[in-house]
Amino acid sequence: MGRDVFDASHAARRVFDEADEILEMRLSKLCFEGPEDELRRTEIQQPAILTTSIALLRALEEQVGPLDPGYLGGHSLGEYSALVAAGALEFKDAVATVHVRGRLMQEAVADGRGAMAAVIGVGSAVVEEACRAAAEETGLVVTPANFNSPNQIVVAGDATAVEIACDRAHRLGAQKIVPLDVSAPFHCSLMEPAAEKLSAELAQLRFQDADPPVITNVEAEPNAQAARMPELLRKQMTAPVRFSDMIYRMSALGIDRFLEVGPGQVLSGLIGRIERRARRANFSSLAELEAVRDFVADSNEDAN
Repeated sequence: MGRDVFDASHAARRVFDEADEILEMRLSKLCFEGPEDELRRTEIQQPAILTTSIALLRALEEQVGPLDPGYLGGHSLGEYSALVAAGALEFKDAVATVHVRGRLMQEAVADGRGAMAAVIGVGSAVVEEACRAAAEETGLVVTPANFNSPNQIVVAGDATAVEIACDRAHRLGAQKIVPLDVSAPFHCSLMEPAAEKLSAELAQLRFQDADPPVITNVEAEPNAQAARMPELLRKQMTAPVRFSDMIYRMSALGIDRFLEVGPGQVLSGLIGRIERRARRANFSSLAELEAVRDFVADSNEDAN
């Protein structure tokens, strides 16, 4: 993950080197070589994804120049990448914070207590009703955690309640239920202990106004105000990621092209299900550089 840009780009190499120094570990070696079990640990996975995303961004900027987007956004952890890209948060602060964030999220819920699952093929009203009924039946926590697309919604909470909610959603028409291999139930009220502890970490950071604005997970609205960022990031821990609404909002603001920068192509795929007419590209390796270069050039021509 990220090895090709590390080898080819001075700017990307500086990002990996800075992460290694800040975290006092060979994060770069874990990204490039594993072992996978270690890389999957939430407290390692979060800074690894952030570091790779920013390294890819810096490598791309090195090749094509400033990207000049109208808005930025990210999915969950990706909101930190968006804030770094917007100049609202220094990378060194972001990578240290998400390292702590991952550890706090892991510690918030005992092993085996929580679960997450993707409910596919029904809309938000059905999933919300299934969660409400399961929570009432069990007295346990289960709520929508990620509104990924109109027909893909992730639920999170106590494992028993998640199972009951998913069974109910299936009876109400869900085509598929996919249990997620995660270490904790993110973006639900079970993360409140982690959110409280993270709040203290966020209070120590120096945020700047974002340029361009960042469409937030919590509100699905643009925010550029530095003063609001710590509380929005705290709320993000327990509130659902409103990714579908984020894309709808950007479209309403006139955005019709989306460039995903980071490992993988998951968000590009989700955007295609949310706004089918949107033009999309992703930059996750040097193999995609020429296609992205053309995509950025076309976007700049249209803007002019």
